[in-house]
Amino acid sequence: MQTVRQLLENKAIRELISVGPEMTVFQALQVMAERDVGAILVMEMGDVVGIFSERDYARRIVLLGRTSAGTKVRDIMTGKVIFVHPEQSIDECMALMTDRRIRHLPVMENDRIIGLLSIGDLVHATIAEQQFEIEQLVKYIRT
Repeated sequence: MQTVRQLLENKAIRELISVGPEMTVFQALQVMAERDVGAILVMEMGDVVGIFSERDYARRIVLLGRTSAGTKVRDIMTGKVIFVHPEQSIDECMALMTDRRIRHLPVMENDRIIGLLSIGDLVHATIAEQQFEIEQLVKYIRT
């Protein structure tokens, strides 16, 4: 079973992308669009203070009639961030995402953020692992 560390090592985009809490939602959305990501860490003085996602935007800007240019990220970000550690399994992460109804998990090691996983990353890793197991079973059956 693959660990978070192994998944991060194989991840195509390894760069941590973040914005400050005082940025406008519009500015944060521009960064997200440029980087083609659905969520971004909100950091202040090197610490994670929240996470901002497309879901936050849809539910706290669009549905409440706010403007993205006139609202700070701090005002609508998810402040209670759930972290995982590099030695946790992909299955543990998927269960956590399912239980908490979240789609992104920052990875913390030694009080430092080392990555961000999306539900897509976990699904991709799970499918790859299952395909590998099927290939091994087919080889075994053929011998």
